[in-house]
Amino acid sequence: MNNPHTPAPTRSRPAIEVDVVMRREPVSGPMSRWQPFRWVLADVLLRGSPDETGPEGEEHDHEPQAVEPVEAATGAANGDTTHWLFPRFRVMLFRDDAEGYFLNLSSPNPCFWVFWRADEARLLDGEPMAVPQIVTLSYHDAGRWLDAQERVDQVPAAPEVVDWMRGFVDATYQPEPKRRQRPESFKPLTDRFGQPVRISTEKLRGGGQPPRP
Repeated sequence: MNNPHTPAPTRSRPAIEVDVVMRREPVSGPMSRWQPFRWVLADVLLRGSPDETGPEGEEHDHEPQAVEPVEAATGAANGDTTHWLFPRFRVMLFRDDAEGYFLNLSSPNPCFWVFWRADEARLLDGEPMAVPQIVTLSYHDAGRWLDAQERVDQVPAAPEVVDWMRGFVDATYQPEPKRRQRPESFKPLTDRFGQPVRISTEKLRGGGQPPRP
């Protein structure tokens, strides 16, 4: 017999784990006098399928490590450019934000958004390192961060991530029905003072004057 005081197990939200790669590259032109390097989002890499994602609440260390990009093997990468991988960010899908994922899917290139900050406590060559804070697939999350003037970059999401997000949206998102607009002919007529206007349907008498009451 079940104990009535035993709490029911909580269902974990759909989630995946990703690694974030930030790129530090030299700045060219006059701006280089004040800012020799800049940070940009290079990639978001899927670690595994949703079934392979650990339980919600697990804490992971995002300690960065220097990595060599694939294009470096072809000699295309600048020698002053470095890449840093921040591992194991959890990306969750929330039912109450299904519209945010729907809007992402509706864009030409569904993507990840990464909110990052310059960390004054973590320096690279005496300069603050760009440290990712949150990774999301929600259009609404990205909009709120940008409205708050935070640093947000985006990269295209892998096809398997897009398919996973689409399956969630198909199962949870119900667009609000559009309200039928009232035809213009049914709107009340008012004069320039906002007072209702009375319209007479009687024919005008000779001379164009309206009939007297």
